[in-house]
Amino acid sequence: MRWTKDGINRRDFMKGTVVGLAGWPLLGSLTGTVRADAPRAARVALCKTTDRRAGVEQVMKLLEFEPPHGRRVLVKPNFNTADPAPGSTHNDTLLAIVRELRRRDAGAIAVGDRCGPAKMPEVLARKGIPEMAKEERFDVIDFGALPDTDWLPFSAPGLHWENGFTIPRPVREAEYIVITPCLKTHQYGGVFTMSLKLAVGITPRSLMRQLHGNTEHMRRMIAEINLAYTPKLVVLDGVECFVDGGPMEGKKAEAGVILAGIDRVAVDAVGLAVLREVGANDAIMGTPVFRQEQIARAVELGLGVSRPEAVEFVTGDAESRRYADKLKAILAAG
Repeated sequence: MRWTKDGINRRDFMKGTVVGLAGWPLLGSLTGTVRADAPRAARVALCKTTDRRAGVEQVMKLLEFEPPHGRRVLVKPNFNTADPAPGSTHNDTLLAIVRELRRRDAGAIAVGDRCGPAKMPEVLARKGIPEMAKEERFDVIDFGALPDTDWLPFSAPGLHWENGFTIPRPVREAEYIVITPCLKTHQYGGVFTMSLKLAVGITPRSLMRQLHGNTEHMRRMIAEINLAYTPKLVVLDGVECFVDGGPMEGKKAEAGVILAGIDRVAVDAVGLAVLREVGANDAIMGTPVFRQEQIARAVELGLGVSRPEAVEFVTGDAESRRYADKLKAILAAG
């Protein structure tokens, strides 16, 4: 097998890859069909709050998810830049997640990402992450600084990626992955960026020209990256959101919500409902949630629930329950 972080040799791609899905059916191919083994229901914990630490603690308590129990944990934040939340992961959110994982008997914890357009050492320094890492005893991994030998190939039939793509060895070998997206619109073709879009940070910067240059299939390609890894937990910070612009800067609104789930499609669907509730741009307001291309392609690939009725809200107080009911109605309306 001959490969670099930029992708896979075309002939080797046809033979299959080390980390690929050998023998996998055509992943919904280009037909728009839903895989038969797609999840039938997914729980999303919701806390209406502006206190990030309390919100993270509450949703992780409410959600029934598999705890790490001694396993090595990789936390994937949104560290494209050091812009204030929701431009990047808020430090309070990251800190709360790390501490809650410790309470659940996490083994060694590492925080890993590939920044861009900013350089990761600058992002980390501006956000004070090295100091947090030292105090909270976690490692920091810059995926962009890994050698070619630590980028492992991934491919599957029916992808829109030319020669597959590569993912970092720390992602492939992680025993337990937690991702923590922000809640925002994406003005450069993604439409929105939440848990599915967060996966772009596990591909090398050298592939961004292919991704952003494919305006027809960009949203589908984003969803397809998610085949390469499976988080055990998603914690989405929606205390503040971008309703237009993004991902670094944009028109900001206060949504006052923290979400947690296991199903990336369900979490993103609820996140889109939040954006619609606070009022966002035409790309969000004018397209039904499950017709958004990221969501639709993820459903085709069996990555999550396929319909609004499959999202089950879990709340712990009356205010959160009322807000969940609002979002449920938005999802049901299409």
